Amino acid sequence: METTTSVMARSDRDALVQFSGRFVFVGFGSIGQGLLPLLFKHVGGLTADRVTIVTADDRGRAEADLFGVRFLVEPLEPANYREVLDAVTAPGDFLVNVSVDVSSAALLEYCGERELLYIDTVVEPWAGGYTDSRLSVSERSNYAQREAALAVRKLRPGGATAVITHGANPGLVSHFVKVALLNIAADLELDVATPTTREEWAALAARLGIKTIHIAERDTQASAVPKEPGEFVNTWSVDGFASEGVQPAELGWGTHERSLPPEGRTHEFGCGAAIYLMRPGVETKVRSWTPSTGPYHGFLITHNEAVSIADYFTVEGKDGAPAYRPTTHYSYHPCDAAVLSVHELCGRGLVQQERQRIMVDDVVSGKDELGVLLAGHAKNAYWYGSSLSIGETRALAPFQNATALQVTASMLGAIVWAIENPDQGIVEPEEIDHTRVLEIAAPYLGKVFGEYTEWTPLAGRGTLFPEKLDLDDPWQFSNVRVL
Repeated sequence: METTTSVMARSDRDALVQFSGRFVFVGFGSIGQGLLPLLFKHVGGLTADRVTIVTADDRGRAEADLFGVRFLVEPLEPANYREVLDAVTAPGDFLVNVSVDVSSAALLEYCGERELLYIDTVVEPWAGGYTDSRLSVSERSNYAQREAALAVRKLRPGGATAVITHGANPGLVSHFVKVALLNIAADLELDVATPTTREEWAALAARLGIKTIHIAERDTQASAVPKEPGEFVNTWSVDGFASEGVQPAELGWGTHERSLPPEGRTHEFGCGAAIYLMRPGVETKVRSWTPSTGPYHGFLITHNEAVSIADYFTVEGKDGAPAYRPTTHYSYHPCDAAVLSVHELCGRGLVQQERQRIMVDDVVSGKDELGVLLAGHAKNAYWYGSSLSIGETRALAPFQNATALQVTASMLGAIVWAIENPDQGIVEPEEIDHTRVLEIAAPYLGKVFGEYTEWTPLAGRGTLFPEKLDLDDPWQFSNVRVL
């Protein structure tokens, strides 16, 4: 059998941190499969007997077998998750949650009690939580899932470090925002020290006049195998994308906005940093911009960072109401095969296709350009992020495409940070050291850079057909949205 060395060579100098505990994966889809070799390479002393995978099906078994790690097919449910995890964990271990349909809040509570380190890439409910028609639209939102996770933090402040929602986005993009803010300030020749608190970061964003932050992503990876009817094709978890897509479109709501969208709604609980639309994200489009593509239309898919970034960069006024907050949302143009899959999904009444395929070995070209577009400031708009090609990806790490490597590199950074800071309790990406995470992730991110643009969502508008535009402020959401 192949060894870990033959899958991804490592040496002592590759070790970024030492860890004597065990890693327990919950779920082992495309992200788990990509993360495992990075852990073996960069966690000093890690051996196969200290890794266990607990997952709902056989996907990833062949990859796990290459490393000789224990692979248990045991779907976690409310009635059994504690018993199953008790048998494979001990205090000081690290639980890596890359599953779907397993409650993040339940695992956070469990890890706190058992003194386990923890990481996930999204706050998930138990199976059916996204589509339970007995719940209100607000209760099915990412906003509600985030509030549930933060409620666990209120009940158990401190304790073992649990980094929530730390993949590429959410996760990596929050660190990109901080770098982008500092770069803009430097280019404006402002005398700015690197902030060290939430209040200082929010004050910097307000000082720069950032009106909106787009998580702007364009995936151009193409497969040698065309999408077939009745098949959902994507470059990462199909289950994850489909479940996010049928949730309501959500966005952090900025203080510069003049009016809610017609179907916009506010939440009656929680931090108040976001709104939602009475329509699914896969049926909602927005305008944005990336360096390679230029202007494009993307899906306004709900993501935790739309809420957490907006919340983190809020400046409170004297009356307790927000004096400043940026509008924040995802603008996602997935690979073309996924766009066709979404089009078919919508035509099927949001009922997921019978078959699914994640493009990995069949990818023949393309890249994933993922970053943040900060707009409305004195230099108009600035994109900062990662541009990673499939060729670069294959030279760096096995078992993944460019999209997955941006996720797993970010997770690696957060895992190392958590091991180095094991008693921070539950934290969001905005609350951890962005320089340390990026230092670890950057070698796997391809070209990491920033670029200014004069583009606004008013460009080319109102020429062929009349439109109702806000010409006084290009960065009103009413201009950004595609109707």
